[in-house]
Amino acid sequence: MLFNSYGFIFLYLPVVLLGFFQLGRINRSYAAAWLALASLFFYGYWNPAYVGLLLISIICNYAFGMWIAKASVRAEQRGLRTEAPAPGTQSPALSPQRLLFVAITANLALLAYYKYANFFVGNLNPLLGTDWNLAHVILPLGISFFTFTQVAYLVDTWQGKVKEYNFVHYLLFVTYFPHLIAGPVLHHKEMMPQFALASTYRFSYENMSVGLTIFFIGLFKKVILADGLAVYAGPVFDASASGVELSFIDAWGGALCYTLQLYFDFSGYSDMAIGLSRMFGVTLPLNFHSPYKAASIIEFWRHWHMTLSRFLRDYLYIPLGGNRKGTAHRYLNLMITMLLGGLWHGAGWTFVLWGGLHGLYLIINHGWHALRRALGQDIRAPLSRPARAVAVLLTFLAVVAAWVVFRADNLNSAMAMLSAMAGLNGFVLPDAWLPKWGVFGQWLSAQGVTFGATNDLIMGGAVNWIWISLLIVWFAPNTQQIMSAYKPALDMPEGSAAKRLLWRPSAAAALVVWLLGFIAIINLSKQSAFLYFQF
Repeated sequence: MLFNSYGFIFLYLPVVLLGFFQLGRINRSYAAAWLALASLFFYGYWNPAYVGLLLISIICNYAFGMWIAKASVRAEQRGLRTEAPAPGTQSPALSPQRLLFVAITANLALLAYYKYANFFVGNLNPLLGTDWNLAHVILPLGISFFTFTQVAYLVDTWQGKVKEYNFVHYLLFVTYFPHLIAGPVLHHKEMMPQFALASTYRFSYENMSVGLTIFFIGLFKKVILADGLAVYAGPVFDASASGVELSFIDAWGGALCYTLQLYFDFSGYSDMAIGLSRMFGVTLPLNFHSPYKAASIIEFWRHWHMTLSRFLRDYLYIPLGGNRKGTAHRYLNLMITMLLGGLWHGAGWTFVLWGGLHGLYLIINHGWHALRRALGQDIRAPLSRPARAVAVLLTFLAVVAAWVVFRADNLNSAMAMLSAMAGLNGFVLPDAWLPKWGVFGQWLSAQGVTFGATNDLIMGGAVNWIWISLLIVWFAPNTQQIMSAYKPALDMPEGSAAKRLLWRPSAAAALVVWLLGFIAIINLSKQSAFLYFQF
């Protein structure tokens, strides 16, 4: 079931909200169970067969969590009583660390089978001269997100951060439908205290108003902006994959349209998830915070898919050694983390290369900071406006180049796109633009700019979508900044309130929001799945 569908907006969501708050007046446990079952239905609507897989994963991880917690208590009691193992004997077989290792291995094995089995077999056959063949494995929707959420839970349990073990609450924690399919990756300690509050189960006009506002802004981003840009991005990448030689304009137009499509698609989903959850009185962590305004790749990854970045940092980069073992080791850890982060997004060499590019970007960025520190510069000092503008543009261009690799069907198609963007296929403007530009076009032609036949993949309509979208991305406050007076998300940065367009309850604000929602809803017939559903 899609957030951007009539069935979800006009049937599923009202029924779930009504049932949740009505049951909350009777018994909070009933309301939590209702929301968990409704979330399972939401997941099963896509493919009922995989509800069993999700439930098995939840039951096994809950059991592992209980075992780890009990083993940790026993280990702590032995430590308090100073009962060290006798000389020549071994520690108990079921130590918390061993249980954690087994549990994480089981989770990653399940993820690897469904997500990477066909990929690895397909790459091994040419190398080994074999003809192994697996039945086509269908990727269960959201498996990466519910797997990582539960791995984080297991580690938090081992670290003693989990304080309650109610199974219904755990079921709700994993399946909670606003985050289940495409994030954010949640921590148990963030969510369970909220589900323990009596106020969560009482209807709130403020929560409903704030939640609907955020939801409709996100719906507009997805249905109008992201899907509008997708019309222009797809044909360019399809043409490149089929061997068509792209012009400079076509290649850059397609790359920018996809870059902006992905931005509004993921930003829209993140807004809708936060808005939906707020309707239930629950605040989700911030997962997307104007990443294209970043002045460095380091800053970009602090603002793009923030909970995944947090997960990779806490559960991969730091355990690998982080920056504690010297500069060379730090750079190696960064590269390993980003390569695996790329592979997490999909089973393909384009995703691995995308991760490697960002690993290289991060190494260069950290190296630049080290050089500046060695020269006595304060890297924490704010940049001047011109310097920041240049830094934002350079970072954006690096991100665009990496998104081309991410989106391309294969490495050859990616290299063809990047070659065209570098001008290796020449620089020709569509001849249809010459008469439209009038005197300016004639002046360009006199300066040696060539107007000629192109594939006509990127014309005036696409150009308008690009420049308008860039104005929104770079100069408009984001949804959470607009709604900052009502604390829309956890972990909001200090001082992030919008300096303009700050939302307050008013007739004018309600009219604008309902207008955005109406425009989006009447266009739902052209609905499409969110891009991050495939990851």
